[in-house]
Amino acid sequence: MSREQLRQTFTEDAELYDRVRPNYPSGLYDDLADLLGVGEASAVSRPIRVLEIGPGTGQATRPMVQRGWSITAVELGAELAAVARRNVPASDIIVADFDTWELPAPTFDLVLSATAFHWLDPATRVRRCAQVLRPGGVLAVVSTHHIAGGSEQFFVDVQRCYDRFTDDPEKGGLPAASAVPEDSSEFGASGLFGPVRFRRYEWEVVYSAAEYLELLSSYSGHRALTADRRDGLYDCVRALIEADGGTVTKRYLTQLSAAVSLNQPLALDAADQSR
Repeated sequence: MSREQLRQTFTEDAELYDRVRPNYPSGLYDDLADLLGVGEASAVSRPIRVLEIGPGTGQATRPMVQRGWSITAVELGAELAAVARRNVPASDIIVADFDTWELPAPTFDLVLSATAFHWLDPATRVRRCAQVLRPGGVLAVVSTHHIAGGSEQFFVDVQRCYDRFTDDPEKGGLPAASAVPEDSSEFGASGLFGPVRFRRYEWEVVYSAAEYLELLSSYSGHRALTADRRDGLYDCVRALIEADGGTVTKRYLTQLSAAVSLNQPLALDAADQSR
């Protein structure tokens, strides 16, 4: 399936997505505040205007609202947006495709896309984000990576299930966190941003077999499988988990990539040097 088709699958079961998708580490929001110059160590206290791209059901939206930030969020899926409005009523959730959305004036302090930036058009996404940022505003891209750790043998063994029931199984197992690259090339190629700063957070979640299968059902690649293949895959995965004590521990790496629009104040560099 194409990128365009796959990104439409998330809205098929918004309640499932809301129930099983994990939140982000709290340190992510502390670092964002520091990068914006409004962290605890800062004397600056002012409203922060955020444009969030692809909020889903509000996993990253709620912690920002709790900090008093003003959130406008653009969500492609109407069903996801409806759940986000319920979860975070203080935010302004707009149903639109960011790739073609009529851009507002450049007044935002922060443009944030959490585990959604890769669904945007790579030919235009950085430029369009830059167009809505005020001078000195920050573009922050949050990516989630599945890494080695947790129930390591399970993730080796489960490849046999994917070999049987999918046409394009992943090979080689999960990467170590150190193998996940810090890639600033897209920011740099745009010529619109200063140096990219990276922050990393590793964390784990323990799932029962039922919880883990629900999590898999929230992923676009699994939703795109035929019913027969998906059922066969899930039966295989469930059997492995139940044979290994009934739970599986999954390790995640959340990576924050952030850069300041050109002609910026030095808040980002100052925050970086204080670490």
